[in-house]
Amino acid sequence: MILWLSTFAFSIASALLPFLPMEAYILGAGATEAGTATAISLGIAAGAGATVGKIVWYEVARRGSTSKWAQKQLSKPKIKNGYERWVERMQGRPWYAAAVIFVAASVGIPPLLAMAAVAGLLKMPMWVFIPTVFVGRSIRFSLLFLGVDFAIH
Repeated sequence: MILWLSTFAFSIASALLPFLPMEAYILGAGATEAGTATAISLGIAAGAGATVGKIVWYEVARRGSTSKWAQKQLSKPKIKNGYERWVERMQGRPWYAAAVIFVAASVGIPPLLAMAAVAGLLKMPMWVFIPTVFVGRSIRFSLLFLGVDFAIH
């Protein structure tokens, strides 16, 4: 239970702070426990924690999009072009937007942190955002835990 809770907590921190890679944690934690059920359970804990952290980024973007700082950032040509490109791709296309978020959550391309912010700016419905991130991250982290378990044990 302690490993499950620490995995959940570290995953929240990792989702908020990009310099704390969850994958490095998985290498260490996965080496201490064995078994398919444990690996999947830890992957789900990590997925849940990552979802909590990305909800924070989503909300910061959603609520801060009208701030003076955000408007100043969005007026910079490079940021504005990227933002407008994602808005054009995702606005009014909920299935496409959900697919992009799922790929970002499960594969990491495009980066999920950036896509969580875009989802917040576009006000993607939370009932789409939360399960999409949770399922994608849980699959990713479960497969990583399973890979470590397979390689070590």
